[in-house]
Amino acid sequence: MAVVAQLARQFAPVVDLLYPPRCPSCGGAVAAQDGLCLDCWSTLDVPDNTDVAGHAVPVHAATYYNDTSRRLVLAYKHGGRIALSRLLARLVAARLPDPQPGASLPVLVPVPLHRWRLWQRGFNQSALLSQELARMGKGEAEVAALVRHRRTPNLGGLGREARERVLKGAIRIDPSRAEYLAGRDVILVDDVLTSGATSRACIAAIATAGPASIAVACFARVDEGHRFAPP
Repeated sequence: MAVVAQLARQFAPVVDLLYPPRCPSCGGAVAAQDGLCLDCWSTLDVPDNTDVAGHAVPVHAATYYNDTSRRLVLAYKHGGRIALSRLLARLVAARLPDPQPGASLPVLVPVPLHRWRLWQRGFNQSALLSQELARMGKGEAEVAALVRHRRTPNLGGLGREARERVLKGAIRIDPSRAEYLAGRDVILVDDVLTSGATSRACIAAIATAGPASIAVACFARVDEGHRFAPP
């Protein structure tokens, strides 16, 4: 990793010359490939860390889901700009507490995709965020801990109760990884937290392994005061 990082630094001027850095939200010029312009930075709305509705589970959200974060999510999740995972993870990492010295690192578990959705998209955006957070020292990524064994329709446009019905029994823990989570602090990682239905399904599955604690970390959180339809 150190060699890769050194090569990246050496070739950065060449990359910047061929592909001038642009803000991934508005397209304006920026100083670095993985940065936002000042105007877009200023429009990110940082929330207080609160609970997932119906569960006493702390949520570490980098920003509310507003116009700026929406453009970032769409570019990342549906535009295939997976390089944004580093920027988004960096914003999430700023909201996560630092691991205690000498204590075991928390386990970073991404929200799973069904294998067909993974094949169509080509990547699991939550898994990429988990891996980036692990590189930043926020935990140990366990990207295959949860399995979405039943294909579910797109949840966009569905209300909370409909989402709960669709997801019931769709997500389970991989039995081969349950022991790894037992007694550990677990952080569920997602890109966008909408109604909390997916998070609750994942939390219920993780709880069967007997973890010490469960928290949720996400890039953007949908809030009633920020009325944008999630992707």
